[in-house]
Amino acid sequence: MNNRQWFTVTKINSTLFVISELHHWEKPNMYLIIGEKRAMLIDTGLGVCNLYDKIKEITNLPIIVVITHAHWDHIGSISSFTDIAIHSLDQPSLEVFPLPKSVVINNLIHGNNIFPDSFKLENYQICSKKPTVILNDSDLIDLGNRTLQVIHTPGHSPGHICLYEEKTGYLFTGDLVYEGKLDMFYPTTNPIDFYNSIKKIESLRVSYLFPGHFRFPLEFTLIKEISSAFAEISRIDPGLKKAGVFNFSKFSIHI
Repeated sequence: MNNRQWFTVTKINSTLFVISELHHWEKPNMYLIIGEKRAMLIDTGLGVCNLYDKIKEITNLPIIVVITHAHWDHIGSISSFTDIAIHSLDQPSLEVFPLPKSVVINNLIHGNNIFPDSFKLENYQICSKKPTVILNDSDLIDLGNRTLQVIHTPGHSPGHICLYEEKTGYLFTGDLVYEGKLDMFYPTTNPIDFYNSIKKIESLRVSYLFPGHFRFPLEFTLIKEISSAFAEISRIDPGLKKAGVFNFSKFSIHI
């Protein structure tokens, strides 16, 4: 496989593109949103191939990269970009990544993956970078006749955010909502915060969900299903302290 085959680009419309890494078990999704004056790239994936060159095949506009949260599979290509925005509570993890390289490598090669021929595991680096923009809840990011709102949705990480475009009803959910295992079992996660974040976005007028992994777009009803699942677990365990994996039809909750 060559580098050009690593990324799968899906055109939703003339101003929204999804760049996916479907040959990796995590199947990360990155979103390129085109405004009149600049473009927004939501997350930068695994860092296996040159994401910057792929983006430049789509647009020559200036790019602001907005990171939903500073986990290794969302910041992999961060070093290729200049204008970086992240929530204040995840800023420390972006500047100095907290996990050793060996842990990241084990996660990267886990599962069934088909890496490009040019990829050399020994050259893989964990990206760290000082952001240029610090985000907080309700901040607005103007792309030129197109505005997205920052929604602080902690739980999967302290500074996890979603991006909401009220005009279209698009909600970019990072790792808060997707069809898969929703993780809140390790030290920097918080199940109660996660549940509250789900309830927070449940009140939005949403047309489609665009998640950080797997299938896209998703129907708004998935948020309702996840909220109901949390309510069901909470009836048995009000503090959400009982460790385990709770399976539902389209997702699981790992506490």
